[in-house]
Amino acid sequence: MIISIQQSSIEHLPTINKFYKTATAFQKAKGAVPWSEILNELIVQEIEEQRQWNLKINNQIACVWVVTENDPQIWGLRNKDSALYIHRISTHSDFRGLNLVKEIVKWAKVYSNKNNKKYIRMDTVGKNPELICYYQKCGFDYLGLYKLEDTDGLPNHYNKANVCLFQMTV
Repeated sequence: MIISIQQSSIEHLPTINKFYKTATAFQKAKGAVPWSEILNELIVQEIEEQRQWNLKINNQIACVWVVTENDPQIWGLRNKDSALYIHRISTHSDFRGLNLVKEIVKWAKVYSNKNNKKYIRMDTVGKNPELICYYQKCGFDYLGLYKLEDTDGLPNHYNKANVCLFQMTV
C-alpha cells in the first residue's frame, strides 16, 4: 500500500464534493450532527489558499481534509497559541477502518514542526463517544465539550450543538 499526501487542486473539486456529501450522509446515518452543505465557493477558496489536502492510497484519493492556522471562533482565547487546526476529515467508504487519521497526524506533526506550531487541534460538533475515543487513540487529548459564543460565518452545523475540542502537543 503506497500512501501519499498532497495539496488538493481544482481538478479534485468533484471528488472533494462527493466525499463531503457521502460523509454528511454517513453522519446522519450514525445519528451524529451532520455537516451543513459545503459550498463549492468555500472549497475553491481553500484550494486557492493551499489549505485543502488529500491522502492517496495507491494513487486513489482515500481521504480529504482542510487546515487553517487561525480558528478564533472555535478556540477563543486559545487561538493565540501557535497551532495547526484540522477540519472536515472525510474518508472514502472503501478506506474506512485503515486509521487514516493516524496518517494525517504523522503529516500534521511534520507540517507543524516546519511551521513552528506548538499544537495540532481539531473539533467535532456534538458529543460522539465513538469519535472521541478514536481521536484519543490517534494521540489527541480530549479537552471537553464547549458551547461556542459566536458562530457567525461558521458553517450552520456549528449552531446545532456544542463542540468537542481535541489537541495534541507537537
